[in-house]
Amino acid sequence: MSNNMGSLDRILRIVVAVVLIVFAVTGTITGTWVWVAYGVAAVFILTSLVGFCPAYLPLGINTCGKR
Repeated sequence: MSNNMGSLDRILRIVVAVVLIVFAVTGTITGTWVWVAYGVAAVFILTSLVGFCPAYLPLGINTCGKR
């Protein structure tokens, strides 16, 4: 499992995850969408920390500078 996410991609995912968590905690989003936001945020944080996104494989996407 090699990295397929570049630095900008990882930073953007963490920023989006933080925004989703803030929306959920402050009550901006409610109901089922809170749990969806937490799930997406968790996946974004996990993939950012690992540097690998499984969804990129079938699409052939590689935002990491190295091949």
